[in-house]
Amino acid sequence: MTSHDISRRTAVTAAAATATAALLPLAAAPAALADTGPPAAATTGSGTTFLHGVASGDPLPDGILLWTRVTPTADAEPGSGRGPAVEVAWEVAEDAGFTRVVARGSVTASAATDHTVKADVRGLRPATGYFFRFSADGTHSPTARTRTAPAHGAATTGVRFGVVSCANWESGHFSAYRHLADRRDLDAVLHLGDYIYEYGTGQYPAAKYVVRPHAPAHEIVTLADYRTRHGRYRTDPALQALHHAHPVVAIWDDHEFANDAWTGGAENHTPGAEGDWAVRMAAAKQAYFEWMPVRPSTEGTTYRRLRFGKLADLHLLDLRSFRSQQAKNGSGSVDDPERTITGRAQLDWLKDGLASSDTTWRLVGNPVMISPVAFGALPAHLLEPLAELLGLPKGGITINTDQWDGYTDDRRELIAHLADRAIRNTVFLTGDIHMAWANDVPKRAATYPLSSSVATEFVVTSVTSDNLDDILHVAPHTVSLAAATAIKAANRHVKWLDMDSHGYGVLDVTAERAQMDYYVVSDKRNPDATSSWTRSYRTRSGSQHVERVDAPVR
Repeated sequence: MTSHDISRRTAVTAAAATATAALLPLAAAPAALADTGPPAAATTGSGTTFLHGVASGDPLPDGILLWTRVTPTADAEPGSGRGPAVEVAWEVAEDAGFTRVVARGSVTASAATDHTVKADVRGLRPATGYFFRFSADGTHSPTARTRTAPAHGAATTGVRFGVVSCANWESGHFSAYRHLADRRDLDAVLHLGDYIYEYGTGQYPAAKYVVRPHAPAHEIVTLADYRTRHGRYRTDPALQALHHAHPVVAIWDDHEFANDAWTGGAENHTPGAEGDWAVRMAAAKQAYFEWMPVRPSTEGTTYRRLRFGKLADLHLLDLRSFRSQQAKNGSGSVDDPERTITGRAQLDWLKDGLASSDTTWRLVGNPVMISPVAFGALPAHLLEPLAELLGLPKGGITINTDQWDGYTDDRRELIAHLADRAIRNTVFLTGDIHMAWANDVPKRAATYPLSSSVATEFVVTSVTSDNLDDILHVAPHTVSLAAATAIKAANRHVKWLDMDSHGYGVLDVTAERAQMDYYVVSDKRNPDATSSWTRSYRTRSGSQHVERVDAPVR
């Protein structure tokens, strides 16, 4: 997202193999999930351990994807390539005691997939909660909860998602995840990208502000590096708790690869020093699909579609694998129709999906902001830090070319499609920029509100990654107020933004409205940070506008 002066490490290249996964089993018909308290801890056995927890993701009406990693020997650390193959059993049950098992199977964990395994379980009941666990060599993993999606034709009364993005290990603790894990009212958690960060220790943030160091300590480049970094993240107790409590629906942004990634490179990649970009990206993708509870498409990407009854389709975008290189700010090439953020195939897929959807709502998991942002005059002391946060030249602020603002022809085509086809109730759910926003998405920003709004956008802030007050090292909601005022004055479709807080969102969707409740944590550096509600915005069905709400959904 942001641009930094990063020192590069000497090149090391790695061959990337194809990530594997999977298995399928029998199933039976279970009942609703009871709340039996927190998941059980792993039991001890003959040596194989489950140090990185378990996870589930990509819920379907009849199935769920399960994940874990085993450590068969002490030296079989993530990225090591060591350790014997191990047979790993899994089971899904109606109850936490596993007296009513409805599906079971097994899969082999080996060094070829960093001892990660997945089970793509089918034959389950829709809109139903389950418990699941893995076992190997007499050791049980932690017991976790998951939930299937409603049946495609079900008249679902509501769905509720936790929404998060941008979790930098070195910037703080993941208490936002802990607060979402404590909730029992979520159908899933949507992670909008920057699940991990690629930097070396002390590169972002600066060393004196590091809360806890990365592993490996250097910038990650090879397959072993990316595996090791994913493994370090999965030791975090709050992150494990999130995965143990809810299925996670994840997409990637740039830091799963390298800062400001595009098809042929990245801002944070030096070919002469760090090797071939295609090799690095393949390694990052392999590690991602090994470590994340995500079903890859046939193209090895994360763009895909999930459905939640007749209430909502969720269109999930990959805005890194196919995009053109970011334009230089002010060059005018942002309007070049040959440049793309989605790629032709993905844009056509999205347009077709939005037009053909028969659900009430069309939700779009969108890694970077689609609403246009222009900037009026700003006080001099805010110009440089805000430019750093938004990835802009520090000599002057115009647009962020890493967002849809840098690919205006794709955005124009998509917005025209929504307007010309009278597609209603499209809501973009966005992360990336370490701020919270509530926006209308105008047909023509220059004439808004005289011109129409064709969609709405809710942007969630970062879990820990630095935002404006962190960069300035000042108290939150002090000097940022002038910048927020200037942005809203120059962009009348922006109804609210918070440049300083860290936290998460909870999106509640009914036939009548989609509402985002914004929550903030008290201190990202404190693992015991508290959480509090700060704002809520909703869009009413058919309105294409956001409006403030006085309280969160209960």
